[in-house]
Order: sequence, then structure tokens, then C-alpha cells
Amino acid sequence: MNTQFDPSNTVTIGGDLNVGNIGYGAMQLTGPKVWGEYPDHAKGVDLLRQVVDDGVNFIDTADVYGPHSNEELIREALYPYPENLVIATKGGFVRGGPQYSDMSAVGNRSYLRQAAYMSLRRLSLGRIDLYYLHTPTMTDAPFEEIIETLAGMKQDGLIRHIGLSNVSAEQLNTALSITDIAAVTVHYAVGVRLGAAVRQVADEKGLVFSPWHPGAIPGGDEGVPFHTVIDPIAEKYQVTPQQIALAWQLHRTPNALPIPGTTSLGHLKENIAAADIRLDGGEVDAITALSPEDV
Repeated sequence: MNTQFDPSNTVTIGGDLNVGNIGYGAMQLTGPKVWGEYPDHAKGVDLLRQVVDDGVNFIDTADVYGPHSNEELIREALYPYPENLVIATKGGFVRGGPQYSDMSAVGNRSYLRQAAYMSLRRLSLGRIDLYYLHTPTMTDAPFEEIIETLAGMKQDGLIRHIGLSNVSAEQLNTALSITDIAAVTVHYAVGVRLGAAVRQVADEKGLVFSPWHPGAIPGGDEGVPFHTVIDPIAEKYQVTPQQIALAWQLHRTPNALPIPGTTSLGHLKENIAAADIRLDGGEVDAITALSPEDV
């Protein structure tokens, strides 16, 4: 498994982890509603191996995906890991069943430390390179206390860098006043700018900004204005509209690390190829103007 990158298509996490700027979000390699094991186990193993063979060296997962089965599948497919592979995982959600209403947020010190230890075991890692707090909406511990717990886990060597998922810009700034934050991941795409204020702080502070569902384009009547702008650009570059949406992410944010997920080898290759699309300033501005930046 040999991974080589064009230096212009890389991003650095926490000042010391250099990865390709298109990652892989592994969440889809689970059962329906992100519950249970991926139905085609052999295909899941093969796809993860192809991810790495095609040059991707950043994989995003979480202990709640499955739960647990996603981390276990990554370990089965890729261990022993290539030297430059970075696996990011998350803790803070617990799930008691297949309905999303069965999910709860837990952030007390004992639980988060145990969650990290269990992820280390499932992934067969000595240290987690990037560990995200999966959600800040905890009811059992103040946000500041949770960040202090993560800082302690880093000091103890359980994790290398701290990430935050689905936070507000205010929460990100609060966390930064307590400890170093290496990356943030939020829902941000051409049609969804909920993470715009977080993106702005990440840009200002030099943090990695890792949008999830990054290539999504609204469908139906809602998507018509988006396709009116994006489709001609895609035709110009002879790529898909989703590839243009991914390329826009890379042009929009200097430290962007989008994590598109797929179970299709064809889509995987298209996602990776989006890193080589060079949009001009007018094209980036036209796509940016399609939705308000909620800052």
C-alpha cells in the first residue's frame, strides 16, 4: 500500500500530520441507519483497501458507527496500517438502538476516557492521531470540563490531536482558550452553510476544516438554481457536479479536508480526482453565492 501525494493537494493536521486533502468518511460502511455491520462484509474490506491503494491517507470514523463495527472493519481491512495513514475517530455519543432517537450524548471524564481506550483497542492503535468530541450537546458535564478532559487525554498520550465535531463558533473559541484544537468537522456544503461561522474561525486560526457530506447538492426543485450554476462548470471540466462541489470546498478554505463517503469504487475515484480540479475565482464566487453564509 504505497501512498504518494502531490504537495499542492495536502493539508497538515496539528502541525505534524500531512495528509491528502480528500479524506474518506467511513460512516456508510455500516448497516441501515448507521446501525449494525455493513451487509456486504467482503466488499467493505475490499473498498477500504482500495481507499488506501488509491492514495487516500485520512479515514474518518466514530465509535457510534455501528456502533463499534465501523472501527472493527477498518482494523480488519487495513491493519497493520501504512505508516502515513491517519485514522480519526470520535467519542461522546451512545446509542441504544437503530433509531436516531435512541442516541444520547455523554461527556463526563470517565466515559470519554473509556471511549477512547475502547477505540484504541478496536482499531489496534497505540494512540489515536485525531480524536473528535462527537457532539457538544452534553447533559452530564459542562463543555469546558469536557475540553479539559480531552486536554488531559492528550497529555496522557491517549490521543495526539483534539478535534471538535458539530460545534458552534462560540464553542470553538471557548475550546481554543483552554487547549489546542487541531481540526473541526461540521455540515458544510454548497447548499448547507450551517458551519460557515466555524469555517471562518478555522481559517483565522489555521485549523483543519473537515466538512461532512461535502459534495452534496440539493435535489428536486430546490436543486435547480444550484445545477444551473454548477452543471455548466462541470461540463467545462468534463467532471460531475459533485466533483465540482468537492473542488469548491478545497478552493473555499485553505485547510479544507472534506471527507466524502461512498460504497462505490467509481465514486471513490471521482472523489479523489476532485482534488486536481482548479476552478477560477469567478467560478468559486458563483458557487459561494448560491447559499447565504450563516456567520
